[in-house]
Amino acid sequence: MDLPFIAATLTRRGLLAPGGPIRVVSQLNALRRWGWSLAGELRQAAARDPGRVAVVDERGATMTYQELLDRSERLARSLRSHLGVQTGDRVGVLCRNHHGLIEAIVAAMLLGADAVLVNTGLSAAQLVTVAEEQGLRVLVHDGEFTERVLGLPAELHRVDERRQEELIAAAVPGEKLQPPERDGRTIVLTSGTTGAPKGARRPTPHGFGPLVSIIDRIPLHAKNTVMIAAPVFHTWGYAALQVSFALRATVVLHRRFEPAATLAALVDQRCDAMFAVPVMLQRLMEVAPPQPRPPLKVVAVSGSALPGNLATAFMDRYGDVLYNLYGSTEVSWASIAGPRELRAAPTTAGRPPHGTRLAILDENGRPVRDGEVGRIFVGNEMLFEGYTSGTGRESRDGLLDTGDLGRLNTDGLLFVDGRADDMIVSGGENVFPSEVEDLIARLPQVREVAVIGVPDPDYGQRLAAFLALRTGETLDPEAVREYVRRYLARFSVPRDVVFVKYLPRNATGKVLSRELRRYFD
Repeated sequence: MDLPFIAATLTRRGLLAPGGPIRVVSQLNALRRWGWSLAGELRQAAARDPGRVAVVDERGATMTYQELLDRSERLARSLRSHLGVQTGDRVGVLCRNHHGLIEAIVAAMLLGADAVLVNTGLSAAQLVTVAEEQGLRVLVHDGEFTERVLGLPAELHRVDERRQEELIAAAVPGEKLQPPERDGRTIVLTSGTTGAPKGARRPTPHGFGPLVSIIDRIPLHAKNTVMIAAPVFHTWGYAALQVSFALRATVVLHRRFEPAATLAALVDQRCDAMFAVPVMLQRLMEVAPPQPRPPLKVVAVSGSALPGNLATAFMDRYGDVLYNLYGSTEVSWASIAGPRELRAAPTTAGRPPHGTRLAILDENGRPVRDGEVGRIFVGNEMLFEGYTSGTGRESRDGLLDTGDLGRLNTDGLLFVDGRADDMIVSGGENVFPSEVEDLIARLPQVREVAVIGVPDPDYGQRLAAFLALRTGETLDPEAVREYVRRYLARFSVPRDVVFVKYLPRNATGKVLSRELRRYFD
């Protein structure tokens, strides 16, 4: 990425504003010595604005950047002296969104250990598998998960919230940490919606490029106040934390997403921005908007597709502030859609940001024509470093396979048709469940919908639609089928229409298809 573009973007977003010479030098020195990891970003923020509030959570904890750094350093020293954590070890973090989660991640990185971000929705059996496959030495966890971690190996150190505070208090005073021989990495677990989660090694940024790619298209500014509603153990929530620290923002965290409480916090904390996943927007639309409205300038979503008319409905209520980022754990980001693009095409994933390449390829690796569906390949400077199992993803000409199918229209806008694994062949026809989902989601009675493929003795596979209706609403299955029949081809009509109270989702809001398929076991 060219330096003039980087400088112009950083200036536009307020990151090159003048400051005290001593603090500016200290800030740059922190980045030089500690790099652009989360630990390095926290250090540079504390060097430049030590007294600025870094984190606010719903339990009343308010910490400045200097206080957050001090606590993280003390925890790191105790992890090393009391629990023997060394460079190259792996520290699991099983926490909801609060300051303790940040301290644990940063502490691991300060030692050159890898922080493994563990999904809070995993079962006890899955936790045992993750601990074994990732080779965890320590697991930092919230108290609510104490019973769930009882089955972990005895040699694995378990650190709950009380023990974490004890370790911070017990740190050897005066001992200074030096940059480790190797950078501590972040390992994010894939969603595991169709199987066991895999560990993906996230790269450490090597400069301002990744930050600039995001804030050029999403207008976040230095010293914003940012609500991170997306779980930080998820790639999107973690990216939000990295961006926020780089901007020296004040981060607002809640352990659980509750629509009314989130809206109240957005107003009370005067949040400029919010990072969320699409299902959270759906939940926010189900409660009355507060008065006055939150002073939001940016609502950035990622993690799953925006269904139906959700984008325009949300902007009608809260203003043209919505930005939709399409990406994955493996490729980080691929494209971004802003308000103007979402007004024109509510389900678009937008265009690649600066420094990102995107291609739609056929099965032989050749580009397809505009409008044709193919495999989405992406190239940028934050492609993942492979799974911890040693496997990777297919790569072509420096572009990585996302595992999704999509198409580009003549204006260069990307539309994602779903996972390649989700496409079904029914009676010889290729069918994309997401197209049917988007159509059904437009029915005013429908709160949420998922469409999946299930085995069929005559056609090989058929579509099944699962609908959760709004309170007090009713729908007839045949009316749903007739509605789809009116707009789509015959083979896109769901044979089965199942009404449920809610769709099973993981902690990041993705629908668990395997749970739905059990209806047909």
